[in-house]
Amino acid sequence: MKIEGVKKEEFRVIVDLWERSVRATHYFLKEADIDFFKPLILNKYLDLVDLFCVKDSRGVINAFAGVYEDSLEMLFVDPSAMRKGIGRQLLDHAIEKWGIRKVEVNEDNSNALEFYKAMGFHVVGRSPLDGSGKPYPLLHMELTVK
Repeated sequence: MKIEGVKKEEFRVIVDLWERSVRATHYFLKEADIDFFKPLILNKYLDLVDLFCVKDSRGVINAFAGVYEDSLEMLFVDPSAMRKGIGRQLLDHAIEKWGIRKVEVNEDNSNALEFYKAMGFHVVGRSPLDGSGKPYPLLHMELTVK
């Protein structure tokens, strides 16, 4: 698997991957929430972060991540590629190359919470609403040592 940057013309592929990943992991979201976030991700959020992805030997994007300053803003893995170390590979890359030290995770996404804890992050705070003001609490996490 190879990590590389994401081109603007790959944004639709990235958003489709995001949706598959969210549907497999964010069981607490309503259909209206997915419909709300999808165009925002495509038309706004992807442009605000430094994006990189993992492609397989055929050039298919299996996962992507986005960073801003010292924060991991997004990390999504295609359901068909989950539990194969790709998320860990992307997170390690974000820590080593981009110097990320912070991440926010939905409180109801227990798998992501456990993943970040296993990777050395710990909870330092909580917000009752997500960044869009929706009632999905966020846990603020920081990297302990890496």
